[in-house]
Amino acid sequence: MILGVALGRPTPVAVVVRDGALVAIVASGAHRARAGARAACVAVDLAETPMAPVAAIRVAGRCPAVLGPMAGRPEVPGVATIVCGGHRLTGRELAPLDTEAVRRFVAGCGLADFAVTAAGSPAVPDHELAVAEIIAAEMPGARITLSYESGRPGLREREEDTVRSAALRPQAARIADETARELPGLPIYFARTAGGLVSATYFCRAPLVCRLGGTASAARGRAALSGDLSPGAGPPEGTLRDGGPPGWEHAGSGPERAAYLDAVAAAYGATLTGPVAEVERIVRARGGEELDRRLREIRDEALTRVVSAGAAPGSATVTASAVNPLSFLPDGLYWARITATGATP
Repeated sequence: MILGVALGRPTPVAVVVRDGALVAIVASGAHRARAGARAACVAVDLAETPMAPVAAIRVAGRCPAVLGPMAGRPEVPGVATIVCGGHRLTGRELAPLDTEAVRRFVAGCGLADFAVTAAGSPAVPDHELAVAEIIAAEMPGARITLSYESGRPGLREREEDTVRSAALRPQAARIADETARELPGLPIYFARTAGGLVSATYFCRAPLVCRLGGTASAARGRAALSGDLSPGAGPPEGTLRDGGPPGWEHAGSGPERAAYLDAVAAAYGATLTGPVAEVERIVRARGGEELDRRLREIRDEALTRVVSAGAAPGSATVTASAVNPLSFLPDGLYWARITATGATP
């Protein structure tokens, strides 16, 4: 039995799912349905306003202020700096990492949430990892988000994702803590925007992947439930048994009913998938043998990542692989994306 939970209402809506069928709805708190559940799958949308302040560090060459990191702008409060360092996608170092500049910024920024983005990190993440070590040494307990883990090749796009993810981490930690208190001892997963689940620990570390997890789960749940889930309809048939499962009577009418149906669909939709993780990298390989070796390394990383996202031991498998040569760049550069999936315990 799996428990699906939709957050976003004054009282969370929970559904009990057994063998893929929705068998009960609990509108008075998820804790009332936890007995016998082996896991809880949570659907929630993260609010982008207000965001927590972020200390953003870009490791690259200098640029005009208008092209600088987004932290400190109206979208995301905080402070930002650019320090020398980074790599070309070919692996060549642009400049040695200015470690002293990093230390000065960390000591003076007054913040605990850091977003680190280095030029060329999808190919060579060394400078991001070095900055993370400095932050951890100078400010124990700091939350550090590294851009190479998201993998997008464009510097500014990758940086914006990293800053946004860092800004969502305090909110994600609060949600995860509240859910754990509501469901003590139960493995908890959060629905991703692009489908799939991640563990609570992964959710707290990389919340951007779950930013619209509630919306995505509601769409998945509506598609899976047979019958009409429009505000004026009765209980759906097929997946829901004999006029609807216990708890359907709480649906109410009008706008309240519509919101309730959305929550039921989201809670159910969150239970219909398993842990998913992707790894994107830019690799340089001279010949097919070296490319195969690098791809095996990325596949191993994807399998490790999906286990960290909560996949049960032995269930992780690579389910999608894409490799493309990069145009307008030196020969031997490839963009690779590997997706791994697994099952909840």
